[in-house]
Amino acid sequence: MTVPATRAEFAAFIVRQLTGGVTEINISEQALDDAIDRALYFWQEWHYNGSMKFYYSYQLTPTDVTNKYITMPENIIGAVRIFPIGQAISSDALFNMRYQFIMNDLYSLTNVSLVPYYMTMQHISLLEEVLVGQQPIRYNRHQNQLWIDADWTIMCPGTFIVVECQQAMDPTAVPDVWRDRWVQDYATALLGQVWGRVLSKYDVVLPSGMKLDGKKILEDSTADVRRLESTVPMMTNAVFMA
Repeated sequence: MTVPATRAEFAAFIVRQLTGGVTEINISEQALDDAIDRALYFWQEWHYNGSMKFYYSYQLTPTDVTNKYITMPENIIGAVRIFPIGQAISSDALFNMRYQFIMNDLYSLTNVSLVPYYMTMQHISLLEEVLVGQQPIRYNRHQNQLWIDADWTIMCPGTFIVVECQQAMDPTAVPDVWRDRWVQDYATALLGQVWGRVLSKYDVVLPSGMKLDGKKILEDSTADVRRLESTVPMMTNAVFMA
């Protein structure tokens, strides 16, 4: 079996899967591309292999500060949280509380228990959570705008924002996507639906005298689509909520 490594090879592969290579499929290249795009979009949106955790770093511009949102790349399908911008207690400033604690007590940590240090850090984290909390965010992949509901006076142009998000797997950058069995089967089923709808409108008889049953192809493909989609909820990522 030729393992598809490009979009063109993948298209030829699912056509062979559908027809067995014994007959031609009477649909346009556009319809074939649509079936592949639909399969990829569904896979990226719901399947656990369709996306991965990603940390997106972005430097604010004057326009971002005015708009109070940042524009995210097209392949970001969900934003989880942003890293703290300014913290009152445990910030990463040079002379923060953690620095002072280690500076004064580091010499004694080699011969005493680390439990007090650990408990102190946990207490500081609790204070940050209660007094400051996480920055609320709002994001929708169709809008590609990450709204940060915070005090924008502390975020001047040049400030870096780091966003924990989910990035869709891009088959252009990762050709191995075309080898995914679920994507192959789902794209084949979607293509079968299109082909079945076309055949069901006409009586197609092959040169051998065999008649293609469009309704049966449509029914079988629809059953395959439903079966494959029914397996996805057991494998999906958690819902992304800010």
